[in-house]
Amino acid sequence: MHVLALLAGQKPAALLSSERMAGSVGTNPVVVRRILGQLKRAGLVEVRPASGGTFLRPAPAGVSLLDVYRAVEVVAEGKLFHVHGHPSPKCLVGRNIQGALEATLARAQAALEAELAGVTLAQVVASLDAAVAA
Repeated sequence: MHVLALLAGQKPAALLSSERMAGSVGTNPVVVRRILGQLKRAGLVEVRPASGGTFLRPAPAGVSLLDVYRAVEVVAEGKLFHVHGHPSPKCLVGRNIQGALEATLARAQAALEAELAGVTLAQVVASLDAAVAA
């Protein structure tokens, strides 16, 4: 989100390189380039090689936090929570723990995704602008 907020606020003629973004984020440019690659595959950014800079593709209002969450492959879709895959079938708890948690974890996943879908990059940038103005 930090990188996308930087891109959303850049002037059209401004050059925003991975080095400049990394300086703002406080990380190595290689990390930023890896994330930019993920965002590019998701269609959220355009990367122009050889110091051409990086640009946001859709309007900030058209990018939800869920889009970003999915783009950076935090977890496989629908797999926010990991349940141990090989408990002992001889154990009463082991045989039944996944089934006991499945519905609850599915609801939690759906709630998180709904919350993320309801917030846009434009809203995040507006919050940042308000914080800077205060």
